[in-house]
Amino acid sequence: MTSCDCLGNAERRRRDFRELCEAGFISLEDSFFPTVHYPPITMYPPAGEDEIFEGYVNPADNLFVLYVHIPFCAKYCAFCHYPNKIGDLPEEKDRYLGALEKEMDIYMNRLGLRKIQARSILVGGGTPTFLSPGQLERFLAAFTSRVDFSRCTQFNYDVDPLTLIDKDGPRRLQLLRSYGVDRLTIGVQSFDDGILKKMNRHHTAEDAALAVARSQEAGFQVCIEFIYGYPGLTVEKWVKTMEKVVSLGVDEVHNYRLKIIPYGDNVGTIRSLFDREKDIFPSTEETLVMKQAAIDILNLNGYKENLTRVFTRSKNNYSHYASDQCCGLFDQIGFGLTAFSSLRDRFALNTQDLDEYYSLIGRGKLPLNRGLVRSRDDNIRWNIILPLKNRLVYKKYFFSRTGVHAEEVFKNKIERLKKHGLLFEDERIISLTERGRFFADEACHQFFHPSYIPFPKKSYSEAELNPYND
Repeated sequence: MTSCDCLGNAERRRRDFRELCEAGFISLEDSFFPTVHYPPITMYPPAGEDEIFEGYVNPADNLFVLYVHIPFCAKYCAFCHYPNKIGDLPEEKDRYLGALEKEMDIYMNRLGLRKIQARSILVGGGTPTFLSPGQLERFLAAFTSRVDFSRCTQFNYDVDPLTLIDKDGPRRLQLLRSYGVDRLTIGVQSFDDGILKKMNRHHTAEDAALAVARSQEAGFQVCIEFIYGYPGLTVEKWVKTMEKVVSLGVDEVHNYRLKIIPYGDNVGTIRSLFDREKDIFPSTEETLVMKQAAIDILNLNGYKENLTRVFTRSKNNYSHYASDQCCGLFDQIGFGLTAFSSLRDRFALNTQDLDEYYSLIGRGKLPLNRGLVRSRDDNIRWNIILPLKNRLVYKKYFFSRTGVHAEEVFKNKIERLKKHGLLFEDERIISLTERGRFFADEACHQFFHPSYIPFPKKSYSEAELNPYND
């Protein structure tokens, strides 16, 4: 692929964007709303533990996808929408780890389990390695003593670069390996020091590259994450970051578009900056050019899109947690502040308030405060939206889970999306085309119930692909 090819692809995406705005596919509000879950996480009603778990039966194979949230960070990143605790706070961390252990015990009692059989695991945050080595070992020992790993296919940990290269970094890496962690996701975000400073990150580009090297030397599968569309980021700076990425030989690269609209309970400082100084942010078209430039550079260097926005050199290197939860739709349990549990026909969201979290656990209750048992409509839509966003929909699997045929229930939607080159269908699968995957979040909005579509009807062109149609 030549530079001319890359420029041609970027111009093609500009044309796609303009055409799809006219077709009613993309909101004219010039805003981006990611399809992370369905219904969107910010839209769940209040709910209690008994209401959520009434009638629930464990999966037939007794396997669960597991997530643990540890909400501590050294600094608050400007783009973050999570209610994290900032600073060293050793006593608070100890208290939280104790509550986390009790939460797991309450959950196991609720499900009638002596141990939780894991399908795959992700520990995230926050910065889950922003613990002293002693605290990290305490967590890992407590967690692994409650989990059966005999059928677990991956144990993934989100990490911050500095926690791997400071004086305790070697010990943390050794502890993670000794307790079975086999994959690290390193939040790098940028290889431009100026952009990192704007993000309020506390590491440099050099620190991040060193953390990657040490993780590789320690034998981990390594994934690194980046954000594009950030204020101050130009296409030229973004291209340099991607060129640095491909030189590192990592297994996987995640590229995220900057989220202005909160996807959780907290409103990050990026939102107030956007409201005050929108002009300093890259335009939507410039942001899409960044996205296409990254695709071209990664493809040229052997990285292909394995899951949506996830690029790997081998089809075997990907987040099993993401695939299991969003493609397989397997039963998933979340522990910790703001964590969610996404089960076959229901969804439970933990509180975002730390005092409430401690209080509920202290009374022997799960710390959830919102959620729902999905209606038939919710369940049908959930079964197409998440697999379509992240990989593809297998028609037989969809039917086995819903009792209906996707190509019949969503016939008009599917035909219109195919007409506009956004969707592919054969007798086995429904998937996004290359064009559709580039606009995957908006493609999935087409299948939202009108009450959950993120923007009002009037913000879309009154045209064929207005998501409120049908």
